[in-house]
Amino acid sequence: MTMAQSGETILLLGGGNMGTALLGGWLEAGLQPDKVLVVDPKVGEALQPLLEKGVRHAASVPAGATFDVALLAVKPQMMDAALPALKAALEAGSLAISIAAGTTVAAIERHLGERPVVRAMPNTPALISRGITGAYANARVDAAGRATADRLLSASGPVEWVDSEALIDAVTGVSGSGPAYVFYLAECLAKAGEAVGLPADLAMRLARHTVAGAGELMIRSGDTPAKLRQNVTSPNGTTQAALDVLMAEDALAPLVERAVRAARDRAEELAKG
Repeated sequence: MTMAQSGETILLLGGGNMGTALLGGWLEAGLQPDKVLVVDPKVGEALQPLLEKGVRHAASVPAGATFDVALLAVKPQMMDAALPALKAALEAGSLAISIAAGTTVAAIERHLGERPVVRAMPNTPALISRGITGAYANARVDAAGRATADRLLSASGPVEWVDSEALIDAVTGVSGSGPAYVFYLAECLAKAGEAVGLPADLAMRLARHTVAGAGELMIRSGDTPAKLRQNVTSPNGTTQAALDVLMAEDALAPLVERAVRAARDRAEELAKG
């Protein structure tokens, strides 16, 4: 079933960057704007153009309204305050999809009751429909509910399902927080260019396009990242000289693992409250 054919009414709780990125993807995929109500006390710059297309907006959950799906896109620290008012707007079988880091299924059910819940972790490339999302469904999510969640989440990029909720914290460490690692790599590459004599603006342009182009090549190529790396590495050449530094035993690989573990551990801490 396509977005245009789906009949679900959707409450989007939170009209920030990630929520509006998903909403924009739904509309592009054919979802009727009047099927969605965005609940947010304010209308941000990203949300305004979507409201002009016919998406509805309210500062709070309207009394008496009910929805088939609620997508929870508020910050984790706002969940306890935002969720109680939502319970009356959901039927017993209504699906809740959360994209808040560190907010467990159990925490959502404390406020919304036992129901089908999908816990998902998208990432910021969703803003340009190039994201990827890890998702976990509790036992109350049936095949139809999973298909609905997959359809809504995939509007911004592929969805990868995991069988254990704990793995969502690992997904957070790799892809959820991962764009920041890549942006920092571009910063470091530009600074290194300056250090060897390049003008700052040129170094940044070279770094940005190199990181973006290499990423696009990985998506389009059928080769593994290791194979792509080998393809551009001539024996005893310039790339090999650089990789001898980056691939040293105590260099990039263990540092990245430590970073991913730190993000995963922080997500687990958030989940424990």
